Amino acid sequence: MTLLRVENLTATYGVSQALFGVDLSLAQGEVTALMGRNGMGKTTTVKAICRMIRSEGTLSLNNQNLHALPSYKVARLGVGLVPEGRRCFADLTVRENLIAAARPGEWTLQKVAELFPRLEERQGQGAASLSGGEQQMLAIGRALMTNPQLLILDEATEGLAPIVRQEIWSVLHRLKQETNVSILLIDKSLKELALVSDRAVILERGKTVWSGAMVDLGHDITEKYVGV
Repeated sequence: MTLLRVENLTATYGVSQALFGVDLSLAQGEVTALMGRNGMGKTTTVKAICRMIRSEGTLSLNNQNLHALPSYKVARLGVGLVPEGRRCFADLTVRENLIAAARPGEWTLQKVAELFPRLEERQGQGAASLSGGEQQMLAIGRALMTNPQLLILDEATEGLAPIVRQEIWSVLHRLKQETNVSILLIDKSLKELALVSDRAVILERGKTVWSGAMVDLGHDITEKYVGV
């Protein structure tokens, strides 16, 4: 069953157009990599899905039109965002960050603690005192506490130490294997994306230029649209 449907999505920042026709879809429980070089529209696509930017075209979750909804209602429908740069609430404790947007469901403080034991150890600390890797764990845990149907991660491993990056990827593998949440991933690690993703969508200058099964994504395509 298709959970997220995006067709001919266009978006603007004021008078400047940023997206010129993005097409992608996610089935329930599917992991899709949203790929492309920097500045090609990946984060803008995420902002459009979350209703943080003006957009047009087909944009639906469980066949419900998202265009008419403000961002907080999109979140309540089941879209959990791990934004680029983490954006934890610096003045709140770890526990307060986790419960700030919590909604009833499978994901609880205990379950997030099982996924990220370090968050339980630091639950009374202020988020500002955490390392970058711990803040990223907190951002993922906070998104899971909303009990999303769709989890979006925008550069969740960027700037982290290798051992922490590997821990984040291990968590994503667990989520894929042990839950039915759909995941939309933006990341620069082609190797890791290939290991966890079912499908890939590539953007070039604000438009979808390739989509298909990850196993069909050849070196020629990645060199043309993703390589430096």
